Amino acid sequence: MNGMNLTPDIIAGFVNGRVDGNGQLPITGFAKIEEAKAGDITFIANPKYAHFINTTSATAVLVADGFETGGAVSPTLIRVPDPYVALADLLNAIEARKPRKRGVEQPCHIAEGVDIPDDAYVGAFAYIGEGVRLGKGVMIYPQAYVGDNVEIGDGTVIRAGVRIYEGCRIGSRCVIHSGAVIGADGFGFAPRHDGSYEKIPQTGVVVIEDDVEIGANTAVDRATFGCTRIGKGTKLDNLIQVAHNVEIGTGNVFAAQTGIAGSTKIGNYNRVGGQVGFSGHINVGDMNEIGAQSGVPNSIGSNSRLIGYPAVDAMQFARTQVYLKRLPELFRQFNKK
Repeated sequence: MNGMNLTPDIIAGFVNGRVDGNGQLPITGFAKIEEAKAGDITFIANPKYAHFINTTSATAVLVADGFETGGAVSPTLIRVPDPYVALADLLNAIEARKPRKRGVEQPCHIAEGVDIPDDAYVGAFAYIGEGVRLGKGVMIYPQAYVGDNVEIGDGTVIRAGVRIYEGCRIGSRCVIHSGAVIGADGFGFAPRHDGSYEKIPQTGVVVIEDDVEIGANTAVDRATFGCTRIGKGTKLDNLIQVAHNVEIGTGNVFAAQTGIAGSTKIGNYNRVGGQVGFSGHINVGDMNEIGAQSGVPNSIGSNSRLIGYPAVDAMQFARTQVYLKRLPELFRQFNKK
């Protein structure tokens, strides 16, 4: 716990919780509820794990205010409005106490004239190009590449092996994970009459706004003209493709292996499952939920729950699946007539 002497009472103070049980027991680690041992704290956010409250060896469990045990239980309960949010708050408080790296490791390349803030970190074998501007507290891990004229805002973390091409702009408090490529050329080729393809130079950039997180091995392509944009607070999982001139708004979350084709515009606070595919040059509104492996070939509005290919209303999709399961029996009945 990084030198923190934690008890349920202290944790409740961090997460604005209420202790139900012994609040003075020592907490020494975190664990899943089914694997927890004495000294661990765990949580229950999904009701399907609620039965473990009777068998877990955890010392403390974060639960919702209204969580019912059905009788006496062994662990101390810390009751909070939202256990998952409380867990995030607690882990962030502990992470904030970890010592952070500072300074410039050698060997690395930093172009002449680039100012490295006193509280920044540049790891060994990193490359910082000409005209780069770094904010306070930036952390650039080993073997990262930051191309010419890139801007990176305060407190942003660039993990090992990230590639940021020239001219791209990264906001504050972002996290870009290993293997991500920001600003590679968009997929633009003009077909010639002889069957060959002429590359179309991609002259734009990528703009990533504040508080964005980009997962490992995700690619965000530069625009043909103008910018590809990822809006404030949006979170991209691993292995996602964002094509040229895509515009993504505020507070979206995209699960792994989603692909967004060129010039598509996505609004705010959408939640997108894994392996979803968006066609190019379409518009997606706000507050949609799109199920895993769905295909979105056309523009859609806001406040919908969609799944399937083509993506349709989730209730319609469920009814269709029921009908499909009944088709063999319906055919048998029809053929008997």
